Amino acid sequence: MLTITDQITIADWELTESFTRAQGPGGQNVNKVSTAVELRFEAARSPHLTVSVKRRLERIAGQKWTKDGAVVLFVQDTRSQARNREIARERLAEMIRAALATPKPRRPTRPTKGSVERRIKGKKLRGEVKAGRGKVEG
Repeated sequence: MLTITDQITIADWELTESFTRAQGPGGQNVNKVSTAVELRFEAARSPHLTVSVKRRLERIAGQKWTKDGAVVLFVQDTRSQARNREIARERLAEMIRAALATPKPRRPTRPTKGSVERRIKGKKLRGEVKAGRGKVEG
């Protein structure tokens, strides 16, 4: 069981872990021990998350979100399988916590009178400079 907040916990049936051999340094250990962790969370089927949270989680997860609505995290940061497992679970919890925060609605603003006047004054100045260019008569 994975605890996200006081109210939200993810059940074990929603999480699937598989272990593979990690890449990178590790000597003989890397060839023998399966330390890399692939954590799969069935987010679309989760009864603990609301529809809006699932939508935000999909946006946050990006490429980690699969077509069938699962979040897949692959961790091979350390040589320890247990530590990689902890890291993957913590990353998933952070993603879900970020998705729980509702974004503040954007309120459109209008430019101030002074900023509009400054913009127009600048445009007029530029127009005068350009008008002064060209062929000289006389």
